[in-house]
Amino acid sequence: MTARAAHRPVGTVTRGTTNPNRLRRMDRWIAATHGAELRRAADPVAVDLGYGAAPWTAVELLARLRTVAPRARVVGVEIEPARVAAAKPYERDGLVFRHGGFEIPLPMRPLLIRAANVLRQYDESEVAAVWARLCGRLADGGLLVEGTCDEIGRRHVWVALGPEGPRTVTFATRLGSLERPSDLAERLPKALIHRNVPGERVHAFLRDFDRAWAAAAPYASYGARQRWIRSVRDLSADWPVTDGPGRWRQGEVTVAWGALAPRH
Repeated sequence: MTARAAHRPVGTVTRGTTNPNRLRRMDRWIAATHGAELRRAADPVAVDLGYGAAPWTAVELLARLRTVAPRARVVGVEIEPARVAAAKPYERDGLVFRHGGFEIPLPMRPLLIRAANVLRQYDESEVAAVWARLCGRLADGGLLVEGTCDEIGRRHVWVALGPEGPRTVTFATRLGSLERPSDLAERLPKALIHRNVPGERVHAFLRDFDRAWAAAAPYASYGARQRWIRSVRDLSADWPVTDGPGRWRQGEVTVAWGALAPRH
């Protein structure tokens, strides 16, 4: 193997589509749920993997993490060299950009890897190996957050994973844009999007969520937030919801991975 081949980034180039504030829901969840780990760490490094054609998401991730962990640092990693070159002028204290892919070309193990809208173009069969590779790069107590959102960040679904593997799935939405919870199905991450069919757990979950939403229709007179909270409260009687009303009020619900994982 040549030196050039040995250092070739792992992965393929994505479309690179990005917009300011696209990942705000994911970032706020990370800050709320992983902020304590970042504060405790001696060197709280986070990776924005596959940030795209513009560096906005990495810039915003640093700002949001520093509200809960003032020493946090962010490394934007992109497989397309031209995107790294274009991002370099945005480097600042705590923010740098590097050429790389799933190998995560850093000398240290990051405490957070965020990979948003990266695996959409991959086959479902490739997801487990990518997850394992990225989780293998995490520091002790680290978190991988991998998921998908629409172009302006109104609807987002992500999986949170630790070094041991997947833990939870979070559904997040701007409630005013939602007709029914199953609208989020189009943003399921690659590991689940092809599993939204009868017989699969995620399909049953979204079916039950729609039913709870319909039953909570009287709460709509108090606003979409109150309807969502009531729906999730009812849903939690049959599904392992892992968060509480404080997160539900944000238009979120988090469920244990095992309850939604593919059956085969």
